[in-house]
Amino acid sequence: MAGPAKPRVFVDADVLFAGAASPSEHSASLIVLRLGEITLIEAVTSEQVIREAERALEEKLPRALSAFRPLVQRALRVVPDPAPEDLRAYEGLADPKDLPILVSALRERCRWLVTFNVRHYQPGHPDIAVLRPGEFVSRLRELLVGFAGRD
Repeated sequence: MAGPAKPRVFVDADVLFAGAASPSEHSASLIVLRLGEITLIEAVTSEQVIREAERALEEKLPRALSAFRPLVQRALRVVPDPAPEDLRAYEGLADPKDLPILVSALRERCRWLVTFNVRHYQPGHPDIAVLRPGEFVSRLRELLVGFAGRD
């Protein structure tokens, strides 16, 4: 019998950057990525997000690229960017630069989009909660506690 579906979480570039560059194993961004790595969640991102994170790391912390690439391979499912015509129905739901990310998250049926730039995804879409990494980790903890309490 199949168990419950894993939470599907879309990870934004700033979270990838913070996770790859984290000096601590306990940062919320790195925890989100590790949860994907151990398959407790299905962590999803897009090609646009990978390009943005990689570019930022190359400019600001090139030494972190050696941790970034293997982490992406182990922790994330990378999906193609949406076509420009796929964005039209969602115009106005997010900052124009970030709209492809929101549309990718919706297309992949992610329940959560994890980012530090929550305001870039306003007013948002009712099918997806946009949370900072620490908020997401707290919500997941609450879900796990609730699940454990059902025994």
